[in-house]
Amino acid sequence: MLSRDLRRQMRRLQLRARRAVEDLLGGAYRSVFKGSGIAFEEVREYQPGDDIRGIDWNVTARMGHPFVKRFIEERELTLLLVVDVSASQRFGTRLQEKREVAAELAALLGFCAIANNDKVGLDAVSDRVEKFVPPRKGTRHDLRQMTDILFHEPAFPGTNLRAGLDFVNRVLRRRAIVFILSDFHDAGFEKALRRAARRHDVIAVHHSDPLEEQLPAIGLLEVRDAETGRALLVDTSDPAFRQAHRRAAQARRDTVRQTAIAARADWLDVSTDGSLLDALLRLFRLRERRLGHA
Repeated sequence: MLSRDLRRQMRRLQLRARRAVEDLLGGAYRSVFKGSGIAFEEVREYQPGDDIRGIDWNVTARMGHPFVKRFIEERELTLLLVVDVSASQRFGTRLQEKREVAAELAALLGFCAIANNDKVGLDAVSDRVEKFVPPRKGTRHDLRQMTDILFHEPAFPGTNLRAGLDFVNRVLRRRAIVFILSDFHDAGFEKALRRAARRHDVIAVHHSDPLEEQLPAIGLLEVRDAETGRALLVDTSDPAFRQAHRRAAQARRDTVRQTAIAARADWLDVSTDGSLLDALLRLFRLRERRLGHA
């Protein structure tokens, strides 16, 4: 059972996500994530203004006057969230921890899916796949996934995105939208990412904290890797060290970004500073422009 404070946190997150979807995201989501094709619905009599290319000549010949075929978009989509639940997701020095960013994004996308009658599932990954929640519909299902992301205690502290993506490639038989939510403190997942992006519409969401790139000048500081437990004493008063640290962090992020782009996956940078909604809107607008030029 969740404590009263945790239930209150969940309600706030749910309300914020629902309001954002109703006001801003719902229509954008529908316009940038399309169904897999069109399906035949009916044949009806031709009306002025109908596209003559839709005339069903067999029915027209039998009935003696024009009939047209009507098609509808196969709208129902499957959205799968591959979420990093490793120990590093507990980190955050601004408004949120990384896992809270992931939970809020899951809530936003989940309510978008609910509004459009789509299914959402969860693939929670640490050193291995810790939990798989098959794609389903409904508000209760969405809330369960938010809870799993926020409060799941991983059995293993590290990150193995290859295991999570290999699992996706095995269990998803039809094309789906796959959001990967991680800080990407990992290596060796590149081939699995390329395979997933060939079969699915993949969006890699890199979430980070500003302190990971900009260390404050506060003198000697012991830092500890949450995933390996390795501790290191560093001198943050040294400008050369801070600059080297910033460059290394930026280079790591740029490498992962280039890996995602090379795999033909979309890329989204988000932060623990509370700017998630703006970042998601930018992604939707970018995809909308791209679709408009397709």
